Formats: sequence, C-alpha cells, structure tokens
Amino acid sequence: MNLKHKKALITGGSAGIGKALIKELIAHGVQDFAVIGRSQDKLNALKEEFKNINFILVAGDVSKLADINRLIDEVGSRWDCVDLLINNAGVVSADALQEMPDEDIINQININLTGLILLTKKTLPLLMKSEEAGLINISSGLGYIAKPFYSVYAATKAGVRHFSEAMRRELIFKNIHVMTVYPTATDTGMMTTAKVDKMDSPELVAKKSVDGLLNKEINVILGGDQRLKDIDTNFNHPLQIDKSVKENYDAYKERTEKHRAM
Repeated sequence: MNLKHKKALITGGSAGIGKALIKELIAHGVQDFAVIGRSQDKLNALKEEFKNINFILVAGDVSKLADINRLIDEVGSRWDCVDLLINNAGVVSADALQEMPDEDIINQININLTGLILLTKKTLPLLMKSEEAGLINISSGLGYIAKPFYSVYAATKAGVRHFSEAMRRELIFKNIHVMTVYPTATDTGMMTTAKVDKMDSPELVAKKSVDGLLNKEINVILGGDQRLKDIDTNFNHPLQIDKSVKENYDAYKERTEKHRAM
C-alpha cells in the first residue's frame, strides 16, 4: 500500500498512540488528516506542531452519535473519500466488577466498542470511494488474554477483535484492507495511574502498525514471541493462565487499583 496522498481519519489522535500514528503516517507521505478528540486545546496543538499538514479537527466524543454524524458531515463536505480509518480512541477503568461505577461500565462500552462500530458504519461509504483503503482498529493485548479487574475493558477490546474479523470477511470483495492492532501496556496518559514497570512507547506501536499496514497484515500483535506463546496457551490451555493469575492475584490487584483513564 502506497500511503502518499492518502486521507486519514483517526479518533483520539491528539495524544498517545493516536498522535504517534499521525507522526508515523506523515513520515510516509500522508498530508491530510481528520481528527476527532474530546479536547479542543489538544486538537489545536496538532496544527501548531504539524504546520504543513492539512487538518480537519472536530472536538467531539465518539460515544455520541450526534458527534459522529457531525464528523462525517464535515469530512464528507471536504473530502471525496477516506483512505484510512483508524479507530484508536479508548478509555479504561480497572476495578472489581461489583465496585466499578455504572457510568464507567457504560462509557467503556460506548467509547471503545459502540462508537467504533458506528463510526465504521458511517465512514464505509467514503472508504468504498477510495482506490485502496485501510480500516485499522486498535484493540489491546487484553482483547486476546483477559485479566482480572479489566473485565469490561477486556470485553470491549475482544469485541473489537471479533468486529474486525467479521468486517474483514464482510468486505472481502471490497478494496478495503482490515487490520487489528494489539498493543501491550504503552507509555501514554492512559497508563499514568497504572503500576507497570516496562511499557512500549507509542512510537513503537505506531511504527509496528504502519509497517503492518504496508505489508497488508491482518493482525499486529505487540509483545514479541512471549505474547504469541501466551495467546496460544490461553486458547489451548486456559487453566494454565488461571493458575498463573491465582499465584499473582495480589500483584494484579495492586497494579490495577488506581488505573482509571476516562
């Protein structure tokens, strides 16, 4: 896939992995971005940092259908097509399920999954006008291997995984490549309140993601060979993962007790 002159729509693009993806795509020749994010100040900062790039900036929340429709109306009025849709926006709230605020449950589902699905639906007519389009969904390592205290977050990210798989097959006769990215813990604002020692950089996630897109991969899984082994174990011998969780349960609880980025 040649990325030069592509038009990219990205959610949550003003910080973290999203912003790193913008930088990486610029390095590959992308000049036109539509970005939706909840902070107008952070969106405005993109224009200041990337002065020679053409931006459509929409302050909005992907959990709100009105904001999604407003974004699509704005993009459709200025672009003839969308070449890349990158569903990156996400929130997290870690806690025992019975202790998790109802609002955090609802918002994780609405932002991480429902909004992603609705935006994909609304963007598809513009993607289908592209000669060579890409649909990239950012899931999580927890979308493959669920861990305690991340029940809702893991459910949303597993939903992203299966949604991507279904869309890849639904669009099999279309010129739209569907790819899913599974980051491990990444050093972004979303992880500030989590107790994690070693994290990937957002730049690494962005580079792996764009390399995967260029190579027409369907899954980009961060975490190396060990992550692939763990995924295989979780699928074929899930009780082995249960045993490991039981042995490290207190550590999981301590690591996640204040992890919230909503």
